[in-house]
Amino acid sequence: MHLTRHTLVRGALMAAAAFGTLALAACGGSQTNAGADDMVLGKADAPITLVEYASVTCTHCAAFNEKVFPTVKAKYIDTGKVKYIYREFLTPPADVSAAGVLVARCAGKDKYFEVIDAIMRSQQELFTTGDAKGILKRVANSAGLSDEAFAKCVNDPKGLERIQTNMEKYAKADNITGTPTLIINGQKFEGDYTSVEAFTAALDKAPAAKK
Repeated sequence: MHLTRHTLVRGALMAAAAFGTLALAACGGSQTNAGADDMVLGKADAPITLVEYASVTCTHCAAFNEKVFPTVKAKYIDTGKVKYIYREFLTPPADVSAAGVLVARCAGKDKYFEVIDAIMRSQQELFTTGDAKGILKRVANSAGLSDEAFAKCVNDPKGLERIQTNMEKYAKADNITGTPTLIINGQKFEGDYTSVEAFTAALDKAPAAKK
């Protein structure tokens, strides 16, 4: 069964900017070339380019991250078959989503994807306890950020502006209306993104489709 994608947040920057002061209770022409702000895994000249538009608070993104991405990384990215480009979008709650992205960025490129994974895997706890700030701070601490660095990180106006600018640019260029949106060699994947078999079959067909 194909899960309905999370609808993107409109005006997410305004909501995201509230994270630092809010007392949080205890998804045109396909842009397949990596931009300066994109986070990338894999060989630059890999025959397949996989672009994922995702949010750390999108439950369907978390499902792809848990059920399918480990196989994609092990069998395709780590073996040089796929270049993976991750692009950050915001979904409700936008302030938490933005803070998660900022923490991942502040952790550094070598820990970025570990932080994204940790936040997605903490979604159930985050949503059931409501302690978003405490959970994000724990993830930040585990990535080597102090409490002071965490507070500064999630209140970075330039970081929030970068997220919003990129969302607007890519939403228009790739017609992104929800997350996750997965693009394989310029073509949107419309199948079941929670199925390893369906997704890897699409990857296997991609090199021939690119020629």
